[in-house]
Amino acid sequence: MFARLAEHYRSVVEDLVMSLRALADGLQQQGFAATCYVCGDDRDGHGASFVADLGDGHMVRFLVSDYGISWVESRNGHELVKFEGAEAIQELERVAAALHCQPAPIASAVGA
Repeated sequence: MFARLAEHYRSVVEDLVMSLRALADGLQQQGFAATCYVCGDDRDGHGASFVADLGDGHMVRFLVSDYGISWVESRNGHELVKFEGAEAIQELERVAAALHCQPAPIASAVGA
């Protein structure tokens, strides 16, 4: 059972890495500063670090690896919120959806 769960988690990490790369590419095409660094070789997504500057001092960072998943949102260098696990993935989804609907920089869900 544990081996199956571990393999499922690795699959989730790989899916997240592919999604983060696509999100970074999409943000760059919309004029945002965004990067996605992949851990390991380029073929298998063992993890990634995604960082995006959404304008007006608003930054987001999403880290995914075999060790965990986290989301950190900051404004002007001050951490506003940090999520782990499923909450981090939900926040990533919220930002991706907001950026898909409107290409202009978005405001923080937490406020400024």
